[in-house]
Amino acid sequence: MHQIVAEAGVSSRRWWVLVIVVTAQFMFGLDIFVVNVAIPTIAAELHAGPAEIESIVAVYLIAYATLIVTGGRLGDIYGAKSVFIFGVIGFTLTSIWCGLARSGPELILARLVHGMTAALMVPQVLATIHVLFPDRYRDRAFAIYGTALGLSGAAGFLLGGLLVGMDIAGWGWRAVFFVNLPFGALVAALAFQIMPSVPRRKGTRLDLPGAIVLFTGLLCLIGPLLFGHDVHWAPWVWLTMLAGLGILALFFRLEHRVARHGGMPLVDVALLSDRPFMRGLWAAFFFFCSNLSFYLVVTLFMQNVLNVPPRESGLAFVPLVLAFVFALRQSAVWAQRRGTRVLIEGCLILIAGLVALVALVAGMNPPSLIWLSVVLMIFGFGQGLVMAPLSSVVLSTVHPASAGSGAGMYGTTTQIANAVGVAVSGAVFFSVQAQYSSISALFACFALFAGSAAVSILFLIRMRSARSP
Repeated sequence: MHQIVAEAGVSSRRWWVLVIVVTAQFMFGLDIFVVNVAIPTIAAELHAGPAEIESIVAVYLIAYATLIVTGGRLGDIYGAKSVFIFGVIGFTLTSIWCGLARSGPELILARLVHGMTAALMVPQVLATIHVLFPDRYRDRAFAIYGTALGLSGAAGFLLGGLLVGMDIAGWGWRAVFFVNLPFGALVAALAFQIMPSVPRRKGTRLDLPGAIVLFTGLLCLIGPLLFGHDVHWAPWVWLTMLAGLGILALFFRLEHRVARHGGMPLVDVALLSDRPFMRGLWAAFFFFCSNLSFYLVVTLFMQNVLNVPPRESGLAFVPLVLAFVFALRQSAVWAQRRGTRVLIEGCLILIAGLVALVALVAGMNPPSLIWLSVVLMIFGFGQGLVMAPLSSVVLSTVHPASAGSGAGMYGTTTQIANAVGVAVSGAVFFSVQAQYSSISALFACFALFAGSAAVSILFLIRMRSARSP
């Protein structure tokens, strides 16, 4: 690790490497949000039905979430640089394929492979930051990473509408995929030139059986969560999820067996015994359960209940994003001084933002969009305080040799949490709305989000206690 830091630089070189990997992370985040904006246009042009449209969004996340641990472990085996460049090139080429798709099924297949390449690219980002910044600049590096993560969401909302509306060269919605080409090519070229290389571990290979079992288990668990509402939570949905849990239990037994026989398991089993790390993963899980799901519920409320047009509802989130980015920039300094307490305080501010939103909706019927934007800033500020320091704190106990595996486990946990949060909050929102009212549905989901943040606080407190001397 120290050799890599010396090579990349106590000089400015490692900061250029940070810019490269963070740009790749920005591309990934942008892609998630920009496609959502273009979905209505895609449906009209490709004559795609509701199931196909959902699949275009869902298969990308499923492929990414189920293979990110595999991508992280490949980085441990072959070196983060090689796997990162391969992932960036694959991500760029599959973006072009998505833009050239001529039918709904073809676009679904392209998005599936697109998510797979993202699973190769993204784990190397956190792993590289973890290895290159073991010193006092670590929190600042993770704050830059978190800022890119936050800005990618805002850029996705704004750029998606702009590209589709401008209809550049007659591309229409296809431009939202083609935009990745120049950035992907530049990132791959610069990474090849200046990203430090790590020698391949001799005598190691990918735990292919483990990769297949993990992919199958997570697919069975996540897939029904994303599509269960559309089939009214039929019995086969619960049976499939139960089977997924059983397969995941088998996966962990398989990994222990590989480790006992001297192999290199997909998941570093030593991490499963690291109590602070596992408590950190649970804290991340419950925190991210109220991440994408919050935006889903608020967007549904604004567009379906307040009748706010999509463009204006997207702009309403801009103040939230600005507060999020400001908090991210401050969180690096505050985390150095206050450690895990910053995460706990961020979750408490997030809960305060939810309470303020309830008070606004209850006291102003209908609530002003301007006031709604202002109050949303409280939630965004709390979320920004947690986002970057959380990944840094959770990964801080991981040995550099397992950085890829640790980053992969963290990434998988957050994506599973996003999927679970969206599925559960969607089910709660529509069920309560059907029986009572839209406002009651909104309040029920906010209570769910507050409870999830509170559980995250409990794990953070336990994690902090375990680290205390």
